Amino acid sequence: MRTPHAAIAAPSSDTEGTMESHSTSGGHSVRTRSQHQRRKRIVQAAAALASRGGVEAMQMRTVAERAGVALGTLYRYFPSKMDLVVAVVGEEIDLLESSIERRPPSASTPAGRAVDVLMRATRGLMREPELADALIRSLILAEVETPFGDRMTGLLLRVSANGPGREQATEEQVALAGSLSSIWVHELLEMLRGRRTYDQIQRRIDIAASRLLTDL
Repeated sequence: MRTPHAAIAAPSSDTEGTMESHSTSGGHSVRTRSQHQRRKRIVQAAAALASRGGVEAMQMRTVAERAGVALGTLYRYFPSKMDLVVAVVGEEIDLLESSIERRPPSASTPAGRAVDVLMRATRGLMREPELADALIRSLILAEVETPFGDRMTGLLLRVSANGPGREQATEEQVALAGSLSSIWVHELLEMLRGRRTYDQIQRRIDIAASRLLTDL
């Protein structure tokens, strides 16, 4: 679960309006593609800065400069720094989900499949500890609604139950998967503080998953 930060190179100038100002039969799709690419460039620029200096390095003006967009453009996509943090987290989860689609967990039990997902996420995040620390701490203190917990819970439900997502799960199943996700976040923070090793986290997640997901 890693954003390819090092590959980002900021364009020399903001190209907003260049493609979008032309009226063509495919105008809408061109605008949509252009906007998507610009948004992705902004998110990757923010992630690259956070990976080197935490959230403090994610100054909006600096992000705009690195992404090659005007500051006003950045604020239209992301009204606050926290909105930008949430977007970076969303991209990290996208990468995790893509990894799982390419290589689904092979464990024979729901708990085993959930542990596979969480430890895969741990390895991905710990490749960029500064970024991981910035994202996790910011989400804990978030003043905006974040999809992180719901998406991780839904992902755990899908892989552990071999199909059904959050919508098809019972209230109890959602609560149990959410609890496991919360335990993982806590353990990840402990690892970032130097209080846990990778092996200790895996052991604790193994124990929690085996207790919480037995009946899925």
